[in-house]
Amino acid sequence: MKRLLFICSQNRLRSPTAEQVFATWPNAETDSAGLKPDANVHLSTEQIAWATHIVVMEKAHQRKLTRDYASHLKGKRIICLDIPDEYDYMQPELIRLLEAKMRNYI
Repeated sequence: MKRLLFICSQNRLRSPTAEQVFATWPNAETDSAGLKPDANVHLSTEQIAWATHIVVMEKAHQRKLTRDYASHLKGKRIICLDIPDEYDYMQPELIRLLEAKMRNYI
């Protein structure tokens, strides 16, 4: 079972969409969080410990994640999807993009 943790800035659009989309895929459990202090769900070390795969939406998220949580990332696979913050929650174009980019990882 893959435990996928999706991360974006504020946990309002991209990462919650990914959490919902992949929650129904076989052999996948999902969660999501944001890196900004005002995120709907702010990233916790417990979420990192739970995850087998950490999926960030942008390279800036990956840099912040590795800078702020380096000691918690040992053995974790980090995947960067390079999806810009220009989509709405559950927007069909975002869903298609997420599915296409994640197909190799799930």
